[in-house]
Amino acid sequence: MPIPTPANAKSLFAHRPFFLYFWGRSFSEFSYQIGAVAVGWQVYALTGSAFDLGMVGLVQFIPTAVLVFAAGHAADRYDRNRVVQVCQVVEGLTAAFLAWGTLGAWLTVPEIFGAVAIFGTATAFESPAAAALLPGVVPEGGLQKGSALSTGAFQLASIGGPALGGLAYAISPALPYVAMAVCWLAGGVLSGAIRVDRPLAPKEPPTLASLFAGVAFVRRNPAILGTISLDLVAVLLGGATALLPIYARDILHTGPWGLGVLRGAPAFGALLMTAALARHAITRRVGIRMFQAVIIFGLATVVFAVSRQIWLSIAALLVMGAADTVSVIIRFSLVQLGTPDEMRGRVGAVNYLFINASNELGQFESGITAAWLGAMPAAVLGGIGTIVVALLWMKLFPALRKVERLE
Repeated sequence: MPIPTPANAKSLFAHRPFFLYFWGRSFSEFSYQIGAVAVGWQVYALTGSAFDLGMVGLVQFIPTAVLVFAAGHAADRYDRNRVVQVCQVVEGLTAAFLAWGTLGAWLTVPEIFGAVAIFGTATAFESPAAAALLPGVVPEGGLQKGSALSTGAFQLASIGGPALGGLAYAISPALPYVAMAVCWLAGGVLSGAIRVDRPLAPKEPPTLASLFAGVAFVRRNPAILGTISLDLVAVLLGGATALLPIYARDILHTGPWGLGVLRGAPAFGALLMTAALARHAITRRVGIRMFQAVIIFGLATVVFAVSRQIWLSIAALLVMGAADTVSVIIRFSLVQLGTPDEMRGRVGAVNYLFINASNELGQFESGITAAWLGAMPAAVLGGIGTIVVALLWMKLFPALRKVERLE
């Protein structure tokens, strides 16, 4: 059987299902990033309470944690593009509600929290379905580059979305919500137009066993278990970016502009690496390359931790973003290729829960460690811990280390 030729970025965009998928997800990611700025500013403007500001994240995370397994089952039981479409339409209508209430000056904080909870619920269903949909919208041999391009869209949204949200809010508090509604509804139209030719697998009844089948599948597959758990532990330990405000003010002695540059540096590094991987896929020794990327991420974290020069700190953050992107793309592709199509939604739900938990708990771990030891020792320990975990996982999961190719 001939080895499929990896698709290039141009041929991927010429492939209609991927074209629709890419732009539908791009609109959705920009809406999320715009909303993160708009909701935060509005809640703080209405209450002046740091506690209420923190509650925004909690209110959004709780539905995700509670519903993620049901969402994975839905992604395997129903048409995935329809699941994504319904979620985007619900999100768009919710954003329109926020725009209407803000424009009329009658919107309250509990109503904002209710809208945020709806966003969290929709995200819990949308993310596993979208991840499971990607292998079906790329041509054969194109998953790694399709994943790279999708990651690039996320990074662009991470860079441009907050800036657009802040600018729109400065013009009118209702304007970012209008933009979110338009983007999400446009994404829903594009997602609904996707047509995927894939065999219809028999649909399992919604039993308790089928609901948690993704967890059982991950436990039975060492390579996938190693991939997902590596992400959880590495991100949990290497969350130095949560300490950026401390570094900007107290260590690098810069102002808000410096903090903005530091926050944008990892995303910019990730975007550069995404562009490179979209043109030149990793074709051999991908397991080793993933571990090498995690080790480089840990080393760059240590450099950032001890740096007292802003140019060196920015360089270290650029490398962290680039290395993390290599690891993310390989991990995502390994999970998708190692999972049968009829299980991708439920396994994706497990992966999504791990990613969310590692991000939230990683910020908490960094904050607690910094409170005990100081910001610099906490960041150094996090970087060293990431390196140790990568080396340990290479020993614990030899099947993962020996993976040669993705496609």
